[in-house]
Amino acid sequence: MIQDINIAGRLVGPTHKPFIIAEMSGNHNQSLERALAIVDAAADAGADAIKLQTYTADTMTLPGALTIEDEGSLWKGRELYDLYKEAYTPWEWHKPIFERAKERGMLAFSSPFDETAVDFLEELGAPVYKIASFENTDHPLLRRVAATGKPVIMSTGAATVLEVAEGVEVLRAAGCRELILLKCTSTYPATPQNTNLVTIPHLRALYGVQVGLSDHTMGVGAAVAAVALGATVIEKHFTLRRADGGVDSAFSLEPEELHTLVVESERAWLALGQVQYGVQRAEEKSRLFKRSVYAAKDIKAGEPLTKKNIRVIRPGLGLAPKHYDTLLGKVAKQDIKAGTPLNWDLV
Repeated sequence: MIQDINIAGRLVGPTHKPFIIAEMSGNHNQSLERALAIVDAAADAGADAIKLQTYTADTMTLPGALTIEDEGSLWKGRELYDLYKEAYTPWEWHKPIFERAKERGMLAFSSPFDETAVDFLEELGAPVYKIASFENTDHPLLRRVAATGKPVIMSTGAATVLEVAEGVEVLRAAGCRELILLKCTSTYPATPQNTNLVTIPHLRALYGVQVGLSDHTMGVGAAVAAVALGATVIEKHFTLRRADGGVDSAFSLEPEELHTLVVESERAWLALGQVQYGVQRAEEKSRLFKRSVYAAKDIKAGEPLTKKNIRVIRPGLGLAPKHYDTLLGKVAKQDIKAGTPLNWDLV
């Protein structure tokens, strides 16, 4: 049985509504005021947590290391080092962002991208760590995160089956006891066709852990469907308005959309229920509106029942429709008025 995980007092698991993470990423556009407004908007929308990314351009790459040439990329032509300088969240912002989230009743945590980021987040009391898809093969980082003893959420994007297995093994060997894996397609944006949500129950069975979705598709449809397949955690990039621009704005949810995700993912979770057949208590009154056999015309005693004088109609106060053929040709024991539900005492 998949166990619940307690993240700073928030229980995450199959018996609780989905845990919704609003990923700020670089959508603050280098404004702390905007970053705090994003926290407020996420809280207003009902998200459980706001997530940051903790790195600097220098901890990620080197100047001149790569210019993005992929024709399908949102960042084509951008130098990787410059992109990270634009997208990074200044480390001195983390504390006020964490504090604002706490004030608004949300958790705040981050994805560290090197061991110095883990040390920094430990000083802030981060309650959980997220391993980004591109870091799921960084075994030294995995070991450092696991050593904190905090729960770990790891995305599985852009990784082979072997690499995911190795990552899980490294985390567990280094002390990670509470692990959630996120199905993830590391394209920005992702398409419904390459999201492959049916992997979620397979991944859960493979490792015996909770599984969620780090979703880069547009809208909320894929995320809601993921909940129906057992996802306990949903992570979506979040911004105030896509029109404001920013490195990740094109595939980020706006506040009204995030609220829709919160509401509809909970509805999907509630609707899962349990295996159920038969008439539920809530349906008992509705059985009145099933069909049954009625006298369609006045029928005299001794008169046979025919297709002309009996009919299958609503409500369900008479004999069930399955008895209709048996009733045909039988004789009325007494006068039967039109509109009378038939029973065996009348024939």
